[in-house]
Amino acid sequence: MSRARAVFGDRSARGVAEITHDPARLDAGGFWVVVATFEGELTAVRMDDVRREQVTPAPHLSGPHLPEPHLSGPDGADPAAAWTSSLTEADYRAGVEEIRRRISTGEVYQVNLCRVLSTQIAPETDLDLLDQVVRQGNPAPYAARIDIPEAGLDLVCASPELFLERVGDTLTSAPIKGTAPTADELLPKDRTENVMITDLVRNDLSHVAQPGTVAVDGLCALEHHPGLVHLVSTVTSRLRPDVAWTDILAATFPPGSVSGAPKSTALTAIRDLETVPRGPYCGAVGWVDADAGEARLAVGIRTFWAEHDRAGRRWLRFGTGAGITWGSDPEGEWWETALKARRLVGLARTVTEND
Repeated sequence: MSRARAVFGDRSARGVAEITHDPARLDAGGFWVVVATFEGELTAVRMDDVRREQVTPAPHLSGPHLPEPHLSGPDGADPAAAWTSSLTEADYRAGVEEIRRRISTGEVYQVNLCRVLSTQIAPETDLDLLDQVVRQGNPAPYAARIDIPEAGLDLVCASPELFLERVGDTLTSAPIKGTAPTADELLPKDRTENVMITDLVRNDLSHVAQPGTVAVDGLCALEHHPGLVHLVSTVTSRLRPDVAWTDILAATFPPGSVSGAPKSTALTAIRDLETVPRGPYCGAVGWVDADAGEARLAVGIRTFWAEHDRAGRRWLRFGTGAGITWGSDPEGEWWETALKARRLVGLARTVTEND
């Protein structure tokens, strides 16, 4: 019997009925688990058994005590020192400077520069324990555990960011831009960056919306998450009657908050400066209920995923990044990537230190 299952915050699903990479199937009926890589490869799995239930972490977890992750400033040790990074600190700082150069010449206004952390794990490592630890130690509004071997999906998501939510013909996106340990530590560039990306999201939604229905319902609202604060804006729209999921994803993907503005030139910079594919990190993770006309897709941040390399070794990966603008400081941006990784990579010791 297949172990295929997906668990979200308010529903769970089991059993594989269909696997597709064609977004047009998302309009064909059924409940679909959806994972799209940042590079645009969509995997959708129609599930047999779907249940509405509130998912809560186990009240007690056996195993080693997990100390509260401590935050430190730019001179503190990288919490992911035991993991390999796709970009070294020197490479990342150089990337920030190159983006600032491109901004100075008018090529781009903002670019999200990311790195992928990796650590080898045993072939038999089960990410269910990591899911429980993350749900308990880093609760998130768009938490997900997806384990569907038939589709090559094995991930734990603790995303705080809504990419797309659909209820009937209403489509909502809530981009995050601006991150700091506390509200007092947010910088002026954080609000500037948020406004820039909110405008990009408005433009993306306008391609599939009824004219005059795109609205910013909240701008730069402060949200508190474990160990961090974020600035979040909310953009809503009403879909045109003839719009399909193929159209929605073509208009909005990849998410603007994790690419940059203008999106086309930001993606060029990302291809030039990042050394590995992001995979599901910065992509989309969630579900589409075609029968109910509902969907909830998170931006695939704060996400772990397991995969095998060509030699058959199994790796646990985690992505982290920061939005780069003209006002960015290379050291500060590197520290922001460490800040975003610190808590979750610390929680992952439950898996990585006990293989």
